[in-house]
Amino acid sequence: MAHHKINYIEIPTRDLVQTKAFFKQVFDWQFIDYGPEYSSFSQQVIDGGFFQSELSVDSAIGSPLIVLYSANLEQTLADVVNAGGSIIKPIFSFPGGRRFHFTEPAGNEYAVWSE
Repeated sequence: MAHHKINYIEIPTRDLVQTKAFFKQVFDWQFIDYGPEYSSFSQQVIDGGFFQSELSVDSAIGSPLIVLYSANLEQTLADVVNAGGSIIKPIFSFPGGRRFHFTEPAGNEYAVWSE
């Protein structure tokens, strides 16, 4: 544990089963369930969990944007689409790299970047 560093993040999801399946298929995440409304993930640089909620993550309303890294941005975009995600901002350049934004099937917004 690092003093005063982000240690854990909890993310709302409207459909816990669907969200877990999406992240397992696209990013190969593993989960530990703690009842029907909470599931944790680890070994993703930062540990965290998804919790059942009617809320969702959306940067347009001020939610923090969770940004994942990919060594192959185009392949990750294709994997996101194949797993039922929706691209909300196609690949674009920014200082330091390129990225795209997507929503996973339960509606939460994320981004993926690469150099």
